Amino acid sequence: MNRPEAGGPAVQPVPGQELIYGCMGLGGSWSPEPYSSAQVDEAAAAVDAALESGITLFDHADIYRGGKSEAVFGEVLARTPGLRERIRLQTKVGIRLNEQGLETYYDLSGDAILARVNESLARLRTNYVDVLMLHRPDPLLDPAEVASAVGQLMAEGKVRALGVSNMSGPQIEVLQDRLGTPVVANQLEMSLSRRAWLESTVLVNHAEGTDYSFPHGTVEHCVRHGITLQAYGSLARGLYTGAPAAAPSAAEEATAALVAQLAAEKKTTGEAVLLGWLMKHPARIAPVIGTANPDRIRACAGAAEVAAGMTRAQWYRLWVTARGSNIP
Repeated sequence: MNRPEAGGPAVQPVPGQELIYGCMGLGGSWSPEPYSSAQVDEAAAAVDAALESGITLFDHADIYRGGKSEAVFGEVLARTPGLRERIRLQTKVGIRLNEQGLETYYDLSGDAILARVNESLARLRTNYVDVLMLHRPDPLLDPAEVASAVGQLMAEGKVRALGVSNMSGPQIEVLQDRLGTPVVANQLEMSLSRRAWLESTVLVNHAEGTDYSFPHGTVEHCVRHGITLQAYGSLARGLYTGAPAAAPSAAEEATAALVAQLAAEKKTTGEAVLLGWLMKHPARIAPVIGTANPDRIRACAGAAEVAAGMTRAQWYRLWVTARGSNIP
């Protein structure tokens, strides 16, 4: 189903096996108060660290910090001539927060997609995004309506490719049936800590499989159709690399020790080990790094090298240690 509309522009998929910088941490608090110049400086430092680490794809969403994440990034673009041409941008639409008397609801109607993309472009101070992501599955989504809105945005040059987030293989397939452009990416929570995507592949026909809600076959669908898997939460929120935990489990403590041991053996960082573990998977997972700390961003730079050098036994040892029990 991954075919561009006849006569339409060729769509270049977001390549896998790369690191992505997630901008959710930029822009200050989630409150309505305006962002400060110091927060623009913080965003600029994070962008610089990402570029130094070889990262060129920056991930946004219209809701991050109430739009302030996009806005401070737009400030960085405005004060850095030539930067937009050196990077790729993606943003997400579809989640509405604190509107219509609801804390959260989803809206992937055609009108909402068009309006939200234009608002994001204004905040980002750019004419286009390289990838537009549909943030969460909307039960009221009409695939034909989405296809029409996306087609209009692509015809206007405002969107160059389409991705999704938090969708299963069948959900992507139903959407793809009506689209005139291929879905190029699916962003899911994937890490050594959040392993449902992996556990589902080996717990078929095992009672333990009921403990994991991840829709089996989604990873395989993405691989089959050339859809890049982008992994958010890829650093497990620092669980194995020094973030304070109130009451870490025995498995978590053992995993942190193993990550540190492998980092020392490979003369790299714990962050690179965690990301390398994801990137070792043949699905060519692209981890999304969410930290705003420049030093921690730089600590991720060696992930691809770790993935290339990680043995099968090391990969399995990390998995088994993190799950706290052997695989079937």
